[in-house]
Amino acid sequence: MLQDITTPTLREARPCVLETPRLTLRPPVLADAAAIARIANDRRIAENTRRLPHPYSEVDAARFVRSLEQSAETVFLIAHLDAPIGMISINRPASGRAELGYWLGVDSWGRGFGTEAARAVIDDFFGGSEDNLLIGHARVSNPASRNVLEKCGFQWTGVELHRFEVIGSSAPVDAFRLTRGAWSSLKARANTGRR
Repeated sequence: MLQDITTPTLREARPCVLETPRLTLRPPVLADAAAIARIANDRRIAENTRRLPHPYSEVDAARFVRSLEQSAETVFLIAHLDAPIGMISINRPASGRAELGYWLGVDSWGRGFGTEAARAVIDDFFGGSEDNLLIGHARVSNPASRNVLEKCGFQWTGVELHRFEVIGSSAPVDAFRLTRGAWSSLKARANTGRR
C-alpha cells in the first residue's frame, strides 16, 4: 500500500539550502569547481585558512567537492546574485566538537557577507542539531574574520597554534566558542527588536 512506503523528511529528501536577504547557501556541486577555483586561487585567502592550498586549481576544487560525499562536514557554497563568492562549513573532526569555518573571495571582503552567511549556518546548526557548542578560529593576523565571529556572538577563549598548509608551519589563532545558551539569548534579543 502507498501509505506503507516510508518517505524521507523534506530535509533528508533534498540538500539543505539556506537563504538570507542577500545570499543563497547551498551544497557545492562539480559544476561549481571552476568558479570555486577562480575565487579560491588567491594566496591571501589560503594564508588565512588551515587547509586551502595555493595555488588552487579546478582539479583541487573538483577533488574537494567529490570528497564531501564521504565527509561528516556540512559545506555550503555562498552565492550572491547567483554567483559563487565563497564557502562556509561546519566541520566535525571529533564527536561533540563542531567547528565553523569560512572563506570569501577577495572581491567580497568588507561587505558583511561573512557575517550574514555565518549567522544563517549557525542558526541552521543549533536549530537542527542537539549540539550545545560551536567553536571557531581566526588567524591573529586576520581581524576581519575575528569580527565575523564576534558579531555572531562567539566569545574569545584564548590563543592557540594551528598548522596552515600554505605557509607550511603553525601560526597563532584566536579561539572562540558559542554555546547554545548564548545563541538562544541572542536570537531572543534580536526577535524583540534590540541589537
